[in-house]
Amino acid sequence: MQNNPLPLSRDLVLIGGGHAHALVLRKWGMNPLPGARITVINPEPTAPYSGMLPGFLAGHYPRDALNIDLVRLARFAGARVILGAVSEIDPKTKTIIVSGDPPINYDVASIDIGITSAMPTLPGFSQHAVPAKPLDQFSRAWSEFKTQSGCADVAVIGGGVAGAEIAMAFAYALRLAGRDANVSLIDRHSVLSTMPPKSKKTLLEALKAQSVQIYEHAHITKVTGDGVVLSDGQTIAAQFVCGAAGAKPHDWIASTTLEQQQGFINVDEHLLTSDPNVFAVGDCAHMVKSPRPKAGVFAVRQADILYENLRVRLSEKGNLQAYRPQKDYLKLISLGEKSALGDRFGVSFQGPAIWKWKNRIDQTFMDKFRILPKMSQPKLPEERAAGAAEVLGGKPLCGGCGSKIGRNALQAALAQINTPARPDIQYLAGDDSALLITGGVNQVISTDHLRAMINDPVAMTRIAANHALGDIWAMGASPQAATATVILPRMSAMLAERTLTEIMLAAQTFFSNAGAAIVGGHSSQGGELTIGFTVTGLCENRPITLCAAKPGDTLILTKPIGSGVIMAAEMTGDARGEWVAGALGHMSAPQGQAAKILAEANAMTDVTGFGLAGHLMNICQKSAVGARLRVSDVPLLPGSLELSQTGTRSSLFPENRLVLPGLASDPRSDLLFDPQTAGGLLTAVSGNPAEHMAQLKSAGFEAAIIGEITADVGQISIE
Repeated sequence: MQNNPLPLSRDLVLIGGGHAHALVLRKWGMNPLPGARITVINPEPTAPYSGMLPGFLAGHYPRDALNIDLVRLARFAGARVILGAVSEIDPKTKTIIVSGDPPINYDVASIDIGITSAMPTLPGFSQHAVPAKPLDQFSRAWSEFKTQSGCADVAVIGGGVAGAEIAMAFAYALRLAGRDANVSLIDRHSVLSTMPPKSKKTLLEALKAQSVQIYEHAHITKVTGDGVVLSDGQTIAAQFVCGAAGAKPHDWIASTTLEQQQGFINVDEHLLTSDPNVFAVGDCAHMVKSPRPKAGVFAVRQADILYENLRVRLSEKGNLQAYRPQKDYLKLISLGEKSALGDRFGVSFQGPAIWKWKNRIDQTFMDKFRILPKMSQPKLPEERAAGAAEVLGGKPLCGGCGSKIGRNALQAALAQINTPARPDIQYLAGDDSALLITGGVNQVISTDHLRAMINDPVAMTRIAANHALGDIWAMGASPQAATATVILPRMSAMLAERTLTEIMLAAQTFFSNAGAAIVGGHSSQGGELTIGFTVTGLCENRPITLCAAKPGDTLILTKPIGSGVIMAAEMTGDARGEWVAGALGHMSAPQGQAAKILAEANAMTDVTGFGLAGHLMNICQKSAVGARLRVSDVPLLPGSLELSQTGTRSSLFPENRLVLPGLASDPRSDLLFDPQTAGGLLTAVSGNPAEHMAQLKSAGFEAAIIGEITADVGQISIE
C-alpha cells in the first residue's frame, strides 16, 4: 500500500473496472494525487478486455489473456478493491450501495460499468441463452460448451459486427475441435447494415467461408431448449444460444437521479453527468453533444481526459478538459481464423497480416496492465546501526499474521511471566485465550489485532474479527462480547468518520452473526491501518485446550492453508487477482459451525501466525505427544503452491521454519510454515472421524484428515 505524503482528505470511487477506469488506475499509480483515497468497485477481481474476445472464442488466446487484473492494478495505484455489484448511487447523500457492505461515501465518483446484451423481454432467453456481455459469464458458458462432444448447433442473435465476429469464431473453434458444427447468425433486419459496402461484402464472404448460416429479417418469438423459434414457426436448432443484438444499460442506472438517454447516463463534453461530482465513461455513458456507437476505442480515448478531470475535481484547482471523440475510428474485425478485416473511412483491407497487426495492438494494450513496476524496499542509509539490514531483509514486511512476532521470541517472552495466582483465573499454558471462572461460569477472553494487508477497511474488519474469534472457537466457547481497537492512518475528520462507520458496521454484522455483541472500543490515528478486537466467550462444556491430545487421535484441518504466500505476493504484484479474492474469502469465512461439529475434540487450536507446523508443535509439546503429518493431504488455497514454487515466502516464514529445522525444503512442505491469517481449526479427535468429516463437508468446509497423533513426544514426522 502506498504511503501518502499528506493525510487523506478526499474519497474518489470508481464504479466498474471498464477500460477507461483501468487506464485511470494505471496512470494514478504512476502519479497519484496526494491526499486522495481511491476505491474501485467491481463484481469480479478481473475485467475482460473485449478487443481479444473473438480471438479467445476462436481458440487463439487462453481465457487469462483477456483479463485485466484489477487487484494487481489497484495495489499499484494504492487503491482499495471492493468485489461486489453496485445497486444504487445517491448523488444527494454521496453514497454508493453494494450488497452486503456498509454504504460507501464519495466526494467524486465515476461510472464505467459497460453494458449487457441480455434480452429479458424475449421469452426463454434468460433460461436458455447467454448474453455476449458481460464477458465473464459469456466466456465461462462458451468454455464449458466447447469442451463437450458430438454435433454442435449454435445460434447467434444479432447480425452486427460483434455478432458476425462471434459467429465466425464459434464456427472456427468448433471445426478445429473436430465437431460437426452448424452456426447460425440471426438478425431481424439485414446483417452488417452499418458497414460500408466493400467491408460488408468481405465479411459476408468470410461468414460463408466459415459455413455460417445467415437468417435475415427473422423475427424471434422465443428461445427454447431446442433452439430459436421464429414467427413463421421455424425452429433454428441450437444447443448454445448467444445474444449479441444491440446494447442494453444495466438496470440499476434507471433508478438513479442522473439524467439519462434510454437508460444510458448523459454526459457532457467533460464526461460529467448531471451531477457535478459524478463522471461516466465507456459504453454506459451517452455523449449528449457528440453521440457515438458503443465501442471500446472511445473508452480508451476517454481515459486521459477522465484522469485529468478527476484530479481537477478532487483538488478543486484548474479547469476541466473537454473530450472530443474522433468522427470515425479504425475497426479491426476478426474473421474466425487468424485473419482480420480493417476498415476506416470506408476503406477496407484484410488478411493474416491485418490479424497480426490487430494482435500487436491488443497485446500492447494488455501489456500496460501486465507489466507494472514492483514495490521496492526503502534505500538504506550508508551510516546505520549494525544489524539493521539483516532485520529489514530483502522484501517488504507482510501484513496480517505475516507481520507477527515469531514463535521463539514470543515463547521466550512469555516464559518470563509468572503463573496467575488468582483463584478466578485458570492457567492454560500455550493457549491464546485465558479462562476466567466467575460465579461458576467459564468465560474465555482473547485479544488480537492485524496490521492491514489490503486497503479495504471493511474486508480487514471481517478478517480481523474472524481472526480474533478463532481463539474463542478453538476453546469450544460461544462468542459473547467484543471491543474494537482501531488505528487509522492520518486523515481528515470527515474521512475518519466514514472509515470508522464502515468498520463498526462491518464488525457489528460479523459479531452479530457469530452470536456476540460489540460493546465499545478505542480508536486513534497512526502510521497505517490496524484493526483488532478483544473478545470474550462462554464455555457451556469443558474448555478445549492444547493439553489433551492422545496417541491415535486423528488430525483434522478445517481450512486450506497458503494465505501468507498469496498475500505476500499480492504486496509485490505477483499474485493473480482471483487467488487474492479466494484467499480473502477464506480468511473471512467464520469457523463457529466447525467448532460446534468438533466440540468433542481432545485438543484444538486455530492455525494462524506460526503456520500449520508451528501450531501442531504447540499441541504436541503441551500434550506430551508427537504427530505424523501427511503433507500431500493438507488442502492448499488456489495459487499458493504455484507461488511457493517461485520462491515466494511471507516475512515470518524463516522464523516459523525453525520448528522443524531438519525437514528438507520443497514448495509443498514449505507451506506448512506459512503464517495464516484467520486460518482453520486444527483438531485432534478420537474414534472414527468419518462422522465429523461428513458434517464438516455438509456444512461447506474444505476440511481434510491430514495425519494422526503419535506417542513420539515433541516429534513431528512428515510423510
